[in-house]
Amino acid sequence: MPVDPEFGKLIRRLREEKKRTDPSFSLRRFAEAVGISATFISKMETGDYAPPSHEKIKRMAELLEYDPDELLALAGKIDPELNDIIRERSGVLPDILRSMRGMSEEDLRRLADQARKKEQKPKEE
Repeated sequence: MPVDPEFGKLIRRLREEKKRTDPSFSLRRFAEAVGISATFISKMETGDYAPPSHEKIKRMAELLEYDPDELLALAGKIDPELNDIIRERSGVLPDILRSMRGMSEEDLRRLADQARKKEQKPKEE
């Protein structure tokens, strides 16, 4: 099965940028911090291996200070938490997601900001 090399290229670029100022981003130390082998990271960065599990990708995102959802999407994966959220609200969320498909990035961000603000408001008793 062919592997899209873009995920690995991005990880390498982000890791190398961090390594310029922090030696803990060497291939071996980064792999250790993620919890996978340096060989795997190396092969993944060159496109020889597919991206790892969603847990490992989220750990990479944390270490590299990068949006985990963007890394997961680039790897062709979705955070299982999102599946749970959709299942919990299966009557409305799939319809909302389908209706949002044609919206611009700006409109989607504005909608997400509104939802976050509503979530943070104290509930009236």
